[in-house]
Amino acid sequence: MNIRPIDDTFSVAPQIAPEDLPELARSGYRVLISNRPDGEEEGQPTAQEMRAAANAAGMTFHHIPVSGGAFPEDAVSAFRAVRQGEAKKTLAFCRTGTRAISLETLANPANRSPEERLRLAKEAGYDLSSLAARIKT
Repeated sequence: MNIRPIDDTFSVAPQIAPEDLPELARSGYRVLISNRPDGEEEGQPTAQEMRAAANAAGMTFHHIPVSGGAFPEDAVSAFRAVRQGEAKKTLAFCRTGTRAISLETLANPANRSPEERLRLAKEAGYDLSSLAARIKT
């Protein structure tokens, strides 16, 4: 697994597998957010499979799928609501982790400045400069 911490309570990752979830739970993760639509790639676990594995590992699962580099306001709002409503160690994932960190950056659940959000993403290996005009203070 390629877990990329953003801060003490939030990390992003490329696709993970159901069998990864017990280890993630042992590492303290309690909330899992999937940003992948089902059927995006052959062999990808479905949201239902990930939800079952998360529940079995004692984790809460949220499915907020986005695709094509589009981040509709309803997805950003849903992501913000989950992040602000779950005060537990959280991992968000998608195919590469880019959609997950993009949603975190746009949702801004920790009320960070635009510069800080872009810096944290860059430190985790994601260049989100293309979103700079959309990032609100």
